[in-house]
Amino acid sequence: MESVAENPEDNGRRRLARGADLEMRWVQGFTNRNVGFVNNKTICYPCGNYILFLDIETKKTTVLKCKNGHVGAFAVNGNSQVVAFSDQKLNPVIYIYTFPGLVKRSEIKGQAQLDYSLLAFSYMGPYLASYSSVPEFALSIWDWQENILLCSKSQPGVKVTSMSFNPMNWHQLCLSNENSLTVWNIERNDQEHHLKSKPVRLPAEDGSLMCKQDVFFSHPGIEDLYYGPVLPISAIAGLAGDEAETFRPKDDIQPSVHPTVHCWTATSDLYMGCEEGHFLAINAETLKASLLYYKPPQDAKERRRTKFRSLPLLSDNSLKKEENKQRTQKPLLLAMAYHKDGLYAAGTDGIVHFYQIKGTHYQMDDCFDVSEPITSLVFSPDYNTLLVETDKGSVYVYKPSQNEEVIKLLDACNDHFLSADFLTPGDKYCVSVAISGEVHVWLLEDGTFISKLCLNTQATAMVCCPSSYSVAVGTKVGHVYFIDVTKVEMPRVVHRVLLSSLPVHHLQYDQSGQYLITGAAEGHIFILDAWPSKLFQVLGYLVMSSEVLGLSSIYDVKSELVEVMALLCPPDLRRARLEIFCLPSAITIDNDECIDERGMLKNRVIQKRQYELDYPLSSAVRQKDDTVYGYCNHAPFICKYHLAKKKTWKDVLVTLSEKKIPSNQFAPGFLHLSPNSQLLASVAKDGVLFIHDAVTLETVAREHCHSYQGQGIGSLAFSLDGQFILVNGVDDGTLVCLKWKTGDDEIKEANDYWRLILAVLNNSIYNENNVLKSMAEWNIATESLLESSLEKESQEMLQKKPSVEVTDEDSYLNLNILSTDEMTWLNQKVQKAIKEEIKKFADKRKELKKGIKKLRKTIQEMMYENEQVPDIERLDQQEFNLDIEEQERLQAASEQEVARVRKAIEMENLAKCYLRDIIKKECWDSMSIKGRAIKCFHAAYKVTNYPMKERRKEELEALERVLQLKKIESADLKIRKEIVEFQSQAVPPKEEGEKVEEEAVTDESTSNSLIGSLSAQFGGDTSILYHQMDLHTREEKINQIILLQDIIYKVKTAFNKEFDTVARQKEQEIARVKERNLRIQEIVEQLELQEEVWEPALTDDEIPERALTVQDSEIKVEKYLTPQQRATAEMMAKTEMERRLAAQNSARQRALYDMMGGVLEVKKEDILKIEIPPPPFVSKPDTLWNEEEKKVFKEYEKKVKELNEEREKYRKTLETELKKLQTSIQETTQTFDDTVSKLFERKVKSEMVIYQEELKINNLLYSLLLDEELSTREAGLNHFLDKKRKEKLRTAEEVQVVRAQVDAYRETYDNLAAEDKILERGFKKEFSDVPAHHIDHLFKLYKRRPRAQKIKMHLDTANPYGDRPGSARAYKEALAHLMKAIDEMDDPENMPEGLDLPVWERFCLARRTKVEGEQLVKRKALTLAEMQAFLQKRMDDDEKIRMDIEKILNELNTLREEKMRFQLDLTIQFLLKQGQVELESAAELIPDYTDAILLHKSVIEELNCTIRAQGEKKIASMVESKDFSKGIFQLEWEHKKMKMLMEDLNQRARDIQNLHVSRDRQLFLSILNYDSRITQQVSVMEQTLGVMDKLHKKNVKNRQKVFKDLEKRICLKEQANYKLSQELQEMLVSVSERRHIFEAADTQLVSEKAAKEHYQDIVQRRQLVDLAKEQAQEISVLQGEVERLRMRTFPALFEMEY
Repeated sequence: MESVAENPEDNGRRRLARGADLEMRWVQGFTNRNVGFVNNKTICYPCGNYILFLDIETKKTTVLKCKNGHVGAFAVNGNSQVVAFSDQKLNPVIYIYTFPGLVKRSEIKGQAQLDYSLLAFSYMGPYLASYSSVPEFALSIWDWQENILLCSKSQPGVKVTSMSFNPMNWHQLCLSNENSLTVWNIERNDQEHHLKSKPVRLPAEDGSLMCKQDVFFSHPGIEDLYYGPVLPISAIAGLAGDEAETFRPKDDIQPSVHPTVHCWTATSDLYMGCEEGHFLAINAETLKASLLYYKPPQDAKERRRTKFRSLPLLSDNSLKKEENKQRTQKPLLLAMAYHKDGLYAAGTDGIVHFYQIKGTHYQMDDCFDVSEPITSLVFSPDYNTLLVETDKGSVYVYKPSQNEEVIKLLDACNDHFLSADFLTPGDKYCVSVAISGEVHVWLLEDGTFISKLCLNTQATAMVCCPSSYSVAVGTKVGHVYFIDVTKVEMPRVVHRVLLSSLPVHHLQYDQSGQYLITGAAEGHIFILDAWPSKLFQVLGYLVMSSEVLGLSSIYDVKSELVEVMALLCPPDLRRARLEIFCLPSAITIDNDECIDERGMLKNRVIQKRQYELDYPLSSAVRQKDDTVYGYCNHAPFICKYHLAKKKTWKDVLVTLSEKKIPSNQFAPGFLHLSPNSQLLASVAKDGVLFIHDAVTLETVAREHCHSYQGQGIGSLAFSLDGQFILVNGVDDGTLVCLKWKTGDDEIKEANDYWRLILAVLNNSIYNENNVLKSMAEWNIATESLLESSLEKESQEMLQKKPSVEVTDEDSYLNLNILSTDEMTWLNQKVQKAIKEEIKKFADKRKELKKGIKKLRKTIQEMMYENEQVPDIERLDQQEFNLDIEEQERLQAASEQEVARVRKAIEMENLAKCYLRDIIKKECWDSMSIKGRAIKCFHAAYKVTNYPMKERRKEELEALERVLQLKKIESADLKIRKEIVEFQSQAVPPKEEGEKVEEEAVTDESTSNSLIGSLSAQFGGDTSILYHQMDLHTREEKINQIILLQDIIYKVKTAFNKEFDTVARQKEQEIARVKERNLRIQEIVEQLELQEEVWEPALTDDEIPERALTVQDSEIKVEKYLTPQQRATAEMMAKTEMERRLAAQNSARQRALYDMMGGVLEVKKEDILKIEIPPPPFVSKPDTLWNEEEKKVFKEYEKKVKELNEEREKYRKTLETELKKLQTSIQETTQTFDDTVSKLFERKVKSEMVIYQEELKINNLLYSLLLDEELSTREAGLNHFLDKKRKEKLRTAEEVQVVRAQVDAYRETYDNLAAEDKILERGFKKEFSDVPAHHIDHLFKLYKRRPRAQKIKMHLDTANPYGDRPGSARAYKEALAHLMKAIDEMDDPENMPEGLDLPVWERFCLARRTKVEGEQLVKRKALTLAEMQAFLQKRMDDDEKIRMDIEKILNELNTLREEKMRFQLDLTIQFLLKQGQVELESAAELIPDYTDAILLHKSVIEELNCTIRAQGEKKIASMVESKDFSKGIFQLEWEHKKMKMLMEDLNQRARDIQNLHVSRDRQLFLSILNYDSRITQQVSVMEQTLGVMDKLHKKNVKNRQKVFKDLEKRICLKEQANYKLSQELQEMLVSVSERRHIFEAADTQLVSEKAAKEHYQDIVQRRQLVDLAKEQAQEISVLQGEVERLRMRTFPALFEMEY
């Protein structure tokens, strides 16, 4: 190894002299962008800086590189076999390459400044559409074959997500984004092309169609006579510019569906899917969208579902559940592809659906499920193969016609590549890992995908082991997976270790492959044994001073020592730090001696040293000669350092860089050394790989393999032989394999180093691979063995210890051991160390526990004693805390919390004070008259005043200006009247007198009704106001508002004066009441009454100033006093108590109280308190009193009686005075309450007046607002009119220009047609030298044309679009076929016999000229028709703009009329009494005044008199008419009565005629006394009835006798039956015996004969019965006929006609 690096400087110079270059070997990657077919067998897709072409049959990949970096927009055309893509740079370029040659066909440079977002080819023809991103947002159409821009149109701010040509017509495109869908038409005028957009009106989110409303024009059908004309919202919003045309309020905007995908049909219609799950059909001509509805199939057959190889098959039950679930939810479509059989669509559900659409319904069938959201569906050019792309980048191939299984063509990983490395020995295979944890194995030769392993976790690092075929993968949760790749087709995980809970950031093997250095977060570095034979043992760990940014290792073969360098960048230093430590072989031999009890490597073993560098670095690598290369973090520089040998750890000196070169890359980046340390690679975010010479740092090679848009290069790896380099991007999902293109010397040098390395590693590789193969595949069971052992140990420890000795610490430790599901290696070491410490110090722990228990018991006793002492002697709970440090900590924490709470309260109080000051300033200080109230003494009335601010200077100036203007107008009006009176002196005196009388009447009738308010009665001056009929101009209305505001101010001021008077009155009343209450209080005390004296006082509403001051009584909490204040208060209280005690012990006070009752003079008020002391002998019995004592007692009784009389008299006097005072107070307060009530009524009326004036102001403000809206609307219409007029000028100019072009082209066409006819007519003249018979033959040949080429119709083709009309390629092919046929016709074999060859050649030339002329005329005719159509469209546009201008003019005229009517139609306020409004009031409270008319009262009275007179006349005529009509009615009634009588008589006559004459009726007619006859018959019948009754009774008796006889007979019969039954039994026995005898004898023939005779007798009897029935029927018929004949002989009465 040392001989290889002998002369590095010479080798570097030799390499620079010869030069070196890198070539791209292969590229692998995945994409989630659109994949397309470049032909029927090859797909292509962009990936990073490359475009990959993949053969779907051979799986061979071809790569096309974008030279300028990342591939931007991309499009493919399978019919022309070309691809187009743009680069991502300033002023991007569109490149078009052909396939399979990958030849650049054209290079298009447009006007885009930053990027192209979309590209699209037309299905037929050389047309390409491009859409640029910011700032242009321009749609451009190109002829990519000729590299010509046909047309372009910009729409600023509109982003487009999808774009496609109409396959049936390249003149139509469809562009869609998340909110809209637009159809663009390409209109052609000869060589000019124009783009016209037509947006599609999409339905609402719920699928309902939204009606289109013209928000700019008003609606004449809507009128509001009160509020004025209805204006558009833009005019109300005050908009008059371009924004007024499209302005709509946010609430009125109804969100529409959000398109996700669209597809063209064979009928040039569109199918569209949206985020809301709806399926829409759009007519491209009418641009109407209709909703398609799902129609379930009629048959109950199961839907076909295709399974594919790469996914496991689901069971039938799961398939049914999935189908039912998907049927209930509408799929969100993201991709569509149209086929001749129907529509294929897919979306977020991952199922490719097949739609059969008929009308507005469709049937849906499921084709297959890929279990991933599908973003793209593309058919091959022959429409036999369907390409399915998912959002993760996986690609599937499906052939609908063959109904084959779905084949997974690209199995994309779930995320971008994280890292890649070469598998030992580095010349056959390489391994990559994705961020999602998917490990891929690739063939190094051509990049063929071999196998994949998914770890199902997020990976953070990956590296391949040099000493075995194993791969280590680090994860975010701290795991390190070891993967066996001895069988590259089946990689497997053989081991997993959880180092810590920190994510793994770095993984690196040393060159010998003995150690795996793992860098984790927070500066942790773990050292693992890399050999599988050691089961990847964790040897130890160490912790750096800060986060580890990179690792670099060096292996010394002689000493078998590995040195590891860690790059750190502490944030406090702002420069890089290198920490280097050694890994001797002793850590693998005797690991326990090299680490402490917690697994950390000892410093004496690793010999750690530290270096400080002068710059902050993002990456650093180290060579064996202590040379370090670093990449600066803040500036793109590569620095070279040389590390000096350090003897001690304390030596910390800043190492300066020896050499510094610019890297020309975007920082930050990272460096990587080649295995032989000859090359230094630098990569950064710009995606460019730079290879430097490790000695001179000169650039050897550079390769732009990734881009800045893909976040640059993520990782880099050199192969051991130095031939290959693996580079993967950060976000572009690309893995690039590069190979050196160098001379033989360089290859030999790298191979020598490779062989040297393999010679060292071969033995270990062979042995370790054998161990690796024998290892079992890792699973969760093997990992849990260690956990189970730990659990057993913990359980044993719990069983050994007594339950009493288990402390809280032990239980926490045991629970922590048992509760973790998967313990990290670091925690295992910690737990093991804790166990050993517990075992080691077990006795000491017991002693400490005993002492603690004893101390606890003592403290508990002390605390109990403390609870028993008084409060003043009791200690706080914290005083018993023996942990002084904890106590201090708690006190500090509590003080901090108190300070925090105090600060929060202070801030809150400060905020409240600020808010109080603001409110006080706005609502109190700014008021010249403060708001206050007056309350009644006894009633519940409360009257408030009007708080008023001082009028500003501007308001007063405006008022003064208006008043001066009003005075000027009044003076002007007075002068005008004088002038008019002077001119009207010629008027006759009579008329003048009449006019004066009329004016006087008018003045007298003028009242407040016309003024509209009663403000004149409440302090307002209405004489200065404008008349309501004269307010027409804006200035007059504004002046009127100012005057009305002044009136309101005066009304409020007048009321406030009255209010202040009443307020002062209440204060006086309260003072009087208080004076009287003093006397009342004395009387109550003297009378010793239990009554409370009513004390009136002003409330807070009446004295609002109280709210600004806080009284001590309002504070409910105890005031906080400082120690000084507390001491002062105690001293003052003590002084006051001493003063009181001294006053009580005064001798003067005691003597006065003992001798004179405490007073010097006895007052009259004290008479009630006077008590006459009884004589001292009263305590003795009466019998023991002497005469003198009896006399004294009589005098005592007399004095007591006089005193009581005096007391009673005084008491009555006091009571009378008390009642008088109370009555006086009641009367005065009641009088004040009446005053307040009147003030309240005054306040109500003032409020009414103010509201009346405010109503006037509001009406005026509304009229001003409406006037402003009308002006804004007029300005908007004028702006729109100017805009349309400019458009009209432009369209008129376009029409004129196009018409001139059409005329010129028509002239050219007419000339060509005339020349063509001249050629045909001059044929015979041209060949006049040819004989006549040859001329006729030649003329026929001249007229003959070859048959047109028939387009081959492939009936079995799957192309749904068939033959696309009118493409340039079809025309060229047809013209070529025609010329080829003409060449065949020009063959001399077709020459007529006898014709000379020169003549034939001249004839062929003339015919060819004629054919070419005909083709040119046809082409010109088509172009002319196209130009005429273009002209017609321009004329239609011009006509449409003209109609729009007319519409705007009509709108303007209507608006001006409305404005004029509004200015004349004033809103006037009247005050009308009840009865003066004569309107029919409907259900509403307020009548409708829309059709009301204001009239004078006299007009109404005159009209009422006229109505009364006319009414009386009408009543008289009505009475006369009533009497006359009454006689008519009577005659008509009599006439009707006679008619009814006549009808009754006629009916009776008819009844008599039709009456049947029976015998009874004949008797009635013949016998005169018919009633007597009836009476006689009744008597006879009664006699007969009596006889029959007697006979009936007699018969009943006879029947009873017969009944008794029958009962006797029944008894006899029963006896006889009993006897017969006994005889019957005997006869049955005999019959049975005879039957046996009969059966024994042969009597069958006799019985059959008897039976036959019996049957014949029955049949004969039946026939006789039938004959008797027939004869009975004939008899009944004959009887009926006889009865009919008999009835004929009866007399008949016919109906008579009257």
